[in-house]
Amino acid sequence: MSDPVADHLLDASGLLCPEPVMMLHNKVREMQAGELLRVLATDPSTQRDIPKFCAFLGHELVKQRVVDMHSFEYLIRKGAG
Repeated sequence: MSDPVADHLLDASGLLCPEPVMMLHNKVREMQAGELLRVLATDPSTQRDIPKFCAFLGHELVKQRVVDMHSFEYLIRKGAG
């Protein structure tokens, strides 16, 4: 089964904490509830920060994966709130 197609892409590669989550917060504000966002990152702290961001703000973390030792991918569905 393949991943759903994301409506938006946020490439935070090369950025360090707190920039990826700050950019994520701004991007999610532009989206409609139910839309999907694909996030690419290279900062290992995103493995902790992005799931917490989603849980705290009511978004669904559809997928989280380590692409390789230095790359991470997330698929987030914007919540209704």
